[in-house]
Amino acid sequence: MPEFTYIALNNQGKRIKGKIESKDKKGVFILLKENGFYPMEVVKLGVLQKDISFNFTNKVSSKDLAIFCRQFSNIINAGVTALEALNILKQQTSNKKLCDITNQMYESVKGGEPISESMKLHGNTFPSILINMVKAGEISGRLDIAFDKMAKHFEKENKLKQNIKKAITYPAIVSVIAIIVITILLTYVVPKFVDMLTDIGGELPATTKILIIISTFLKKYWCAVILVILGMFLLFRYYSRCEKGKLLFSNIKLKLPIFGKLNKKVISARFTSTLSTLLGSGIPLIKALEIVAKIVDNYVVEKALLNATEEVSRGIELSTPLRNLNIFPPMVIHMIKIGEETGTLESIMEKVADYYDDEVDTAVTQLTTMIEPIIIVILAIIVGFIVLSIIQPMFSIYGSISK
Repeated sequence: MPEFTYIALNNQGKRIKGKIESKDKKGVFILLKENGFYPMEVVKLGVLQKDISFNFTNKVSSKDLAIFCRQFSNIINAGVTALEALNILKQQTSNKKLCDITNQMYESVKGGEPISESMKLHGNTFPSILINMVKAGEISGRLDIAFDKMAKHFEKENKLKQNIKKAITYPAIVSVIAIIVITILLTYVVPKFVDMLTDIGGELPATTKILIIISTFLKKYWCAVILVILGMFLLFRYYSRCEKGKLLFSNIKLKLPIFGKLNKKVISARFTSTLSTLLGSGIPLIKALEIVAKIVDNYVVEKALLNATEEVSRGIELSTPLRNLNIFPPMVIHMIKIGEETGTLESIMEKVADYYDDEVDTAVTQLTTMIEPIIIVILAIIVGFIVLSIIQPMFSIYGSISK
């Protein structure tokens, strides 16, 4: 996304400078005005003007946000002002992008803007849950507690992501290595045996003929195969970002035989944990649900939660629309109903979140244990087919020679 520098006036008439990401110049003006700034100058940065970083993704991860919030909370607890805390953080934040943003926040807060408002200008980096929590902390005068809760939230989120990566990493690595090995066998090893068998002559078994066809095709059209795979990947990426694609793939994620249950547990853990954190900071249920809908990382669930939010705004209990979604496990629905009836929704959601955190850990371990033998069996079948296709005609030839 293009990056712009801006000079604007805040509510006190002070000039502030900073950088912001937006699709175009008009978007920058709209974003600045929405946050109470009067834009005076907006300039698009060229490629050579941008900061070059060795972190090619240059993203701010949950781990980075957890460290940022934890440090902010500790510094404020030590009796340091929020402005000085930003000054300290901008000097010791290791993530380059977050460091630049912290520096811009410092300049904005120095000009009289609240921290939450300065964060809104970097909505691509700071999630809505953090911005709203900081705003609630500023209103209540307990900014340290707000950042402490956010640190715990992002630490949980980071742990959750690491568990998911753990379940995917092993199968992905083994699959990539297997594809490379099989490709080498089919393009270099098999053709040599084919030449040898052709010179000797004789009728080849059906399995060997199939292997020769696959080997010849890959060797002759390898470039076309790569282009097709690349084209399919780009098409998949494009389609997964449009409305129909997001709905389709989100549904698939929920209904996959093995990963579907894990995905539902991850969504339940994320939903209950975030809702508990927001309600504990005094954010109204309607606003909290709108924020939660954006971070569940599933488009189907996001739309369903937004529809549930509309029903709750009409006075219907939260447990009723959630039960009709058929997404969350019965335990989540029952606990929400109990929380609504007893007025302890926040504390109950926290306990449910802890339960599903443990459930995700267990499910990831079971999934990894289950996938390993499945991959081994699949590889054994493929390699066994290749070896059988090579050895079978050789035995036929030895049999003919002995006769």
